[in-house]
Amino acid sequence: MIEKNEMIFGARAVIEAIQAGKEIEKILIKKDIKSELSRELFAAVKDTLIPVQRVPVERINRITKKNHQGVIAFISPITYERTENLVPFLFEQGKNPMMIMLDGVTDVRNFGAIARTCECAGVDAIIIPSKNSVSVNADAIKTSAGALHTLPVCRENNLTETIRFLKDSGFKIIAATEKGDYDYTKANYKGPVCIIMGAEDTGVPYEHLALCDEWVKIPLFGNIESLNVSVAAGILIYESVKQRVIDKE
Repeated sequence: MIEKNEMIFGARAVIEAIQAGKEIEKILIKKDIKSELSRELFAAVKDTLIPVQRVPVERINRITKKNHQGVIAFISPITYERTENLVPFLFEQGKNPMMIMLDGVTDVRNFGAIARTCECAGVDAIIIPSKNSVSVNADAIKTSAGALHTLPVCRENNLTETIRFLKDSGFKIIAATEKGDYDYTKANYKGPVCIIMGAEDTGVPYEHLALCDEWVKIPLFGNIESLNVSVAAGILIYESVKQRVIDKE
């Protein structure tokens, strides 16, 4: 449940929040809004990573009875990072970075569980897209046992460009997919690596699979066709940890 102090109402207030550099999770705008202020708002959002959803006014009315003027912004409980800024910092710190990219994961509890595993395993960051994706809210933070307060989360407009940037930076990109060429334990996770986990129903999109260095799968022996994405992520993350620990010994 979103608390009232995590929301901003009205186009002018939201514009001012954007201009002040507030970390905004998303903005809901009623579908048929037409005003000078709404045009200013769209201009203010244009060059940001803030997701904007056009919704029926009834949805906004269900969220609040205040004078919202057809616009509500949700304040993010965290500050998002950018991959292009974080990666050089990690290398400067002498790290051998490991990242997890969630490509189409929308369930906040799965997200929180993955973040908790990442924090326990020493993963350096989670990468998510700015649209059609899970985001950090109270449920995600609670499920993560607070990990999302300390684990960097990078929000990106274009995952294709992000994958290419990581490859150019020396990362191996490993996709978890039922189309995998071999068992996940056969991959090499020892160097800089980004593991991509896709949505449970559709998996990693082919345009992103095509950019990956390796496709791996987790063997299944029962009747159910797939694992929960947070469980699958945990399996791959700790295979990576195992290989990296052995490599240090």
